[in-house]
Amino acid sequence: MDPIIDAAAGFPTRYWRMLEDGRVECTMCPRFCKLQAGQRGLCFVRGNVDGKIALLSYGRSSGFCIDPIEKKPLNHFLPGTPVFSFGTAGCNLACKFCQNWDISKSREMDSLMDQAFPEAIAWTAKELGCRSVAYTYNDPVVFHEYAVDVARECRAQGIKSVAVSAGYMCAEPRAEFYSVMDAANIDLKAFTDEFYRKICGGHLQPVLETLQYIKHETPVWLEITTLLIPGENDSDQELEALTQWVVEKLGPDVPLHFSAFHPDWKMMDKSSTPLDTLIRARRIAVKNGLRYVYVGNVHNKAGDSTYCHQCGQLLIGRDWYELSEWNLTSQGTCNVCDTPCAGVFDESPGDWGAKRIPVSMYRRAVMRH
Repeated sequence: MDPIIDAAAGFPTRYWRMLEDGRVECTMCPRFCKLQAGQRGLCFVRGNVDGKIALLSYGRSSGFCIDPIEKKPLNHFLPGTPVFSFGTAGCNLACKFCQNWDISKSREMDSLMDQAFPEAIAWTAKELGCRSVAYTYNDPVVFHEYAVDVARECRAQGIKSVAVSAGYMCAEPRAEFYSVMDAANIDLKAFTDEFYRKICGGHLQPVLETLQYIKHETPVWLEITTLLIPGENDSDQELEALTQWVVEKLGPDVPLHFSAFHPDWKMMDKSSTPLDTLIRARRIAVKNGLRYVYVGNVHNKAGDSTYCHQCGQLLIGRDWYELSEWNLTSQGTCNVCDTPCAGVFDESPGDWGAKRIPVSMYRRAVMRH
């Protein structure tokens, strides 16, 4: 049953505590925003309402769309299948290079284009033939309660849940959140705390803790994305440290995506990432033992495709978001040497391709009634 939400009061949450000075401290993420009555946190969607932290964006989305799962990016989770994607407004980081800043930094709550409650999202995803729902466009950490409720409804309908997140959250809500997720792509934005402080307004350590938690304490399929920004996080030294950490702390089977930066929001003075930088990063990662390393935001079929780490066979060919070759057995092993490929695979790939189809929940609701 869909909840009834008072827009002014918001949706009640439980990750907060009352301080001695009368302010309320939000404990959803390591920012620990301390808010007086009527104030909102940096994310802008969680605020002090009547002495409690409320979520003010529950049931309100910046839009719905059917995407290829590879766009999240997830290359080893149900390849070729459609994913029903949505987000809200707000974000708990302040990345100067944000490519979705018009959504993540929105202060116009009324500009949210569509409304849908959890049951409707799960029902629509199933009706449209989507294998999964992605919590994306902005960070689902800030709309935690909404995402968790949607994921529970999806699970009841046999629909998987995919988190696309920066992983910047506290331990208790993290455990609840990932108990209902099936896959995640975490943005590891850099491998220095200086980068996080200077460019993202956060810290590195909580993100590393989230990565280790997902990998070692949950069954959630994990992939990582790092956007390489020229002169900021693309040095050989940093790439060596980052990829060695992933191998040592998470293991060689975690797919790592190196994506190309393009000038946006508050970093218009930076140049786009050269393809050579992505290829260099991929070479370093493979040298250090990572088995599945990809390049993104550029057209490079070799860097998009999956290879057997044992014999080198091309397992999954990708051309942008289109699958070309498929050389996995029905058991998810190499068809040449029978070495398992890490991931979550069907017996055969999906054929969704690169299609991106916007969905109006309002129009669908009108049609149903």
